[in-house]
Amino acid sequence: MIVAGVMSGTSADGINVALVRISESRGSGPKLRLLGHAEYPYPKKVRKFVLATMNSGRASVADLARLNFLLAELYAEAVMATQRRFARKSELVGCHGQTLYHQGEAQRFLGRNVAVTWQSGEGAVIARRVGVPVVSDFRPADMAAGGKGAPLVPFLDYLLYRDRKMGRIVQNIGGIANLTAIPRNASAERLLAFDTGPGNMVIDAAMERLFGRPYDRDGEIAAAGHASEAVIAAILRMPFFRRKPPKTAGREEFGRECARDFLRRCAGMAKRDVVATATALTARSIRDALQRFVLTRRGAYREIVVSGGGARNSTLLAMLANEVHPLGLSLRYSDELGLPAEAKEATAFALLAYETWKGRPSNVPAATGARRAVMLGKISYA
Repeated sequence: MIVAGVMSGTSADGINVALVRISESRGSGPKLRLLGHAEYPYPKKVRKFVLATMNSGRASVADLARLNFLLAELYAEAVMATQRRFARKSELVGCHGQTLYHQGEAQRFLGRNVAVTWQSGEGAVIARRVGVPVVSDFRPADMAAGGKGAPLVPFLDYLLYRDRKMGRIVQNIGGIANLTAIPRNASAERLLAFDTGPGNMVIDAAMERLFGRPYDRDGEIAAAGHASEAVIAAILRMPFFRRKPPKTAGREEFGRECARDFLRRCAGMAKRDVVATATALTARSIRDALQRFVLTRRGAYREIVVSGGGARNSTLLAMLANEVHPLGLSLRYSDELGLPAEAKEATAFALLAYETWKGRPSNVPAATGARRAVMLGKISYA
């Protein structure tokens, strides 16, 4: 079966589509072959609205409803454009949608404790436009089972990167950074996965504010600056970094309020030094998470495999390599192991949609904290 996976991350920079051929194999789980992947930036007005809406204290109900249907049209167009580009037709679509709000921990609301999530992009519209069934809205089923609704990518990580002879850490750097730690010859029940902190989110906010650019292309600005150790140390004292896994983060933790606080702490610094500090913060927070929660004994893990948009930032990766080398870890790219960094998350949601279509659970309770394995998502028919 050919499945189109569609992903829009917390950076809200656009849409990633992966066309994946998935087949059954005995004993080792589904087999995946990436047929092609493409990226489509959001129109500037759409990105601006999405970023303003995320974690907003006030938002128009009418505009949120309109956004839900508009994003669906954009997702459908992206899938069809990718199908034309690679001359392949999908039989199923798995669409993560655009996260507008994610609160994995229960909080008091109208007299009840509730954990909530909201991904926008109407599956019924995508199904009608593309002409195939769509699986969307993956997170709520895990949360209904007591999980945090994230991370969900560890299901793919385990399938692709487990190894009989060595432990691997799979580090994704999107808007938020998250890892999956896979011990040597481990079962899925022994995985450890959680969000480590900001990925590109604070870097992008600094670039937007100081340079009027959406991101630091290849880390060029950061490479010219010097990071402030004092600012990094202050940010790492936030409660999130000390909280034990399972845990998940979003713009609620590292969005506009965090960026505002970060920029305030950097007042008086050269602009390139602010970007260098934001970049070093991402690398240092990953090392901090590894030391606190993953590397309980020396030599248990040998590699850290990097994917996501942050893998295109060579300055960030150089900083990360310097952070993890003393921990006995070598840095590798997911591209080296057969899956391009930019295609990984979209591929994951193609796989999750396939598992749901087959009637099989695909959350990893060890990663999300759910009480049991559940089927994810909601199916919309064409």
